[in-house]
Amino acid sequence: MDVDVLERVWGSWAERGAGLSGEEWGRATRLDGWTVLDLFAHVAPDPKVLDFFRGARVVGPAVTGGAELLRVVHAADGVVRERAGEIASAAREAGGVGVARLLRYFTVGGPEAIAVLREADSAAGLGYPQVGSVSFGALVEVSIVEATVHLLDLIAAVGGPPVPAGGLRRTVEVLAAVPDPVVFIESAAGRTAGGLPPILG
Repeated sequence: MDVDVLERVWGSWAERGAGLSGEEWGRATRLDGWTVLDLFAHVAPDPKVLDFFRGARVVGPAVTGGAELLRVVHAADGVVRERAGEIASAAREAGGVGVARLLRYFTVGGPEAIAVLREADSAAGLGYPQVGSVSFGALVEVSIVEATVHLLDLIAAVGGPPVPAGGLRRTVEVLAAVPDPVVFIESAAGRTAGGLPPILG
């Protein structure tokens, strides 16, 4: 189940964070202007995430797959590209709660969020900016992608064991479904002169 995969990836964040030194928390990452602390604050299942997951349910959500949601929010006019500076600033501000609280978000808030996601019908949805509403199944898929991609950013900055295999596998599956399938296949098969542009921008 995807919820199990997300649980393992969030758990990996918690384990790694517990062993970081003060210098490593402040270390720069390959994301321009982002530190390790910023990454943790951005990915952490904080109280706002838990409140969102506990929000009013929507029947028949407009978006039912993680790839579809990523396609919208990472489009040229999508929220991720248009508000990249705001997203980075929000991560820095969220990190102001300190290392101890950030780690509690993963060790306490994470299991609470996982429990909510286990109980939710994956086909049911929640209201979501830009797309109107999105299914729980899609939200879990995107959460796996985000936590896995940024875990690779973390490993690039401070090292550590590999990402849980399930997170890598599901991230590949979701990301491969974002672009046009013919374009993706021909690019992956070396049939086009230029490769695909970055899927996540």
